[in-house]
Amino acid sequence: MGFVPAGITLKNPRLPKLNALDTMARVDTGALMLCIPEHVAIQLRLETNSLREVTTADGCRRVVPYVGPLEVRFEKRSCFVGALVLGDEVLLGSVPMEDMDLIVSPAHRKLVVNPESPNFPQALVK
Repeated sequence: MGFVPAGITLKNPRLPKLNALDTMARVDTGALMLCIPEHVAIQLRLETNSLREVTTADGCRRVVPYVGPLEVRFEKRSCFVGALVLGDEVLLGSVPMEDMDLIVSPAHRKLVVNPESPNFPQALVK
């Protein structure tokens, strides 16, 4: 399907007076986590919670900061997650997408609210 962009808002819930950051994210259903560049973590004053070892698409393994908490918003949906600090763009993985009940529409090549639950997110918990 290629690159699917999505406008999202990132906010540090520990600092409610700090402005949120509106940004474009690369949506990647093959990735699990939210990934943010270092300058976003600095701008939102996110604290490093721990270090995580990650394997990137080219097979390289490295240790990166895991920061948070972070509030992610898309349209009228939101969730709270941690984020890996790496790369030069925001990458929205499947964990925050599942939490907000979002899907990628292949026909429209965009991120959308799940049409089966248009009013609020649903989750399978059984």
